[in-house]
Amino acid sequence: MEDSASIRAASIKLRKELKELSNASNPAFSVGLVDEDNLFEWNVTLFGPPDTHYEGGIFKAVMKFPKNYPFEPPTLRFTSEMWHPNVYDDGRVCISILHRAEVDLSGYEDLGERWSPAQTVETILISVIAMLSSPNDESPANIDAAKMWRENKPAYRRKVQRCVERSMEDW
Repeated sequence: MEDSASIRAASIKLRKELKELSNASNPAFSVGLVDEDNLFEWNVTLFGPPDTHYEGGIFKAVMKFPKNYPFEPPTLRFTSEMWHPNVYDDGRVCISILHRAEVDLSGYEDLGERWSPAQTVETILISVIAMLSSPNDESPANIDAAKMWRENKPAYRRKVQRCVERSMEDW
């Protein structure tokens, strides 16, 4: 059973973040609820960053929050087609700040790079936009995309361009 005080605190924080992001005009992303009765699942639209392979894309994603947010990280999954070294085939985003704050047994990530309750939806989305601009192919979620990124940039660019075109069709 979830602790009702934790759920209430998470709801208050999420309502505040949603209000702030809804009132701010950010050219890089927009957010809203999937269902007006559920603060723990958000629709996210990310606009492909200028001067990147993703420029012009309008990518949809869903962010799901645990009941003890902000003490545990949310998940973010693209629902638009996405080709990127740090995005799994099923659309899940793999970046350090969305990893639980625990010691990385593989030694790849420092604890300070992982989730912290100081993170917000805005800092997560800014990190995802930075990820689109600068893929990390050293620890890929999508090995094929990372290999293509390293070895065949023209093919990578073409594949991403198809994702950009499809994202605009779905809009």
